[in-house]
Amino acid sequence: MSPGPARGRTTGADTAGRRGPVVRRWQLVRAGSDAVPASTRRFMRRARRRRMRAALPWAVAAGVLALAGLVAWIVLGTGLFGVREVRVEGAELVTPVQVRDAAGVPDGIPLAKVDLADLARRVGALAPVERATVRRDWPDALVVRVVERSAVAVVPQGDRFAVVDGSGMVFRTLDRRPGDLPLVRVARPGADDPGTRAAVEVLGALTPELRSALQDVTVESLALIKVRLRGERTVVWGDASRSTDKARVATALLDQQAKTIDVSAPDVVTFR
Repeated sequence: MSPGPARGRTTGADTAGRRGPVVRRWQLVRAGSDAVPASTRRFMRRARRRRMRAALPWAVAAGVLALAGLVAWIVLGTGLFGVREVRVEGAELVTPVQVRDAAGVPDGIPLAKVDLADLARRVGALAPVERATVRRDWPDALVVRVVERSAVAVVPQGDRFAVVDGSGMVFRTLDRRPGDLPLVRVARPGADDPGTRAAVEVLGALTPELRSALQDVTVESLALIKVRLRGERTVVWGDASRSTDKARVATALLDQQAKTIDVSAPDVVTFR
């Protein structure tokens, strides 16, 4: 008779039958540094360095873009660099207030958003201003530099005098005639008036001798311009063509005892 299982002992089969399969529990244990070969550690370090070097340009580029975006937002989207002052340089005939009103720059607008060319055009539309330039003066100012028109003659207009520049543009009106400006007589002074432009052209051609004796330039028509001198002398100029030749011939005949010198055809001069 074979002996039965020993009392108090349980076989694997009995255990499996009563408690189910045995579950093994695994636990990760960090190996010591000496458990990884030195060659492997060197390879891993080189791999990490290569990955860092490859990622560095992208990280730098991302940082630069982020910084540029921040700067652009501060400059363009906030009032931190807004216009606080509009300085005016070179203004004598116009006041700084007139220039600022013509510029029309809203207070606090971002300095970088100001259209400098458009602002210069608005200021240049002022009659006494020949041209204007505008620049930014960081962090919060605009500088408007104006070049004003230069007077070359005055035109009587009733009891007042219209001041014209070298293009015939009327840019001022005075109650009294300035003593240092020659007198021009035309019907409708202005840059778009052919008579005004012809008179200005004749004035520009006069020699110092003629200018020192000048009383006025009268434009009766485009074909008949007269230069009146002191002593009731008149130079019949004709039209404005060949004004340099006409001025030279008229100057040469100033010593003649003649009241009228006709240089309308400078190659064939008559005087009486």
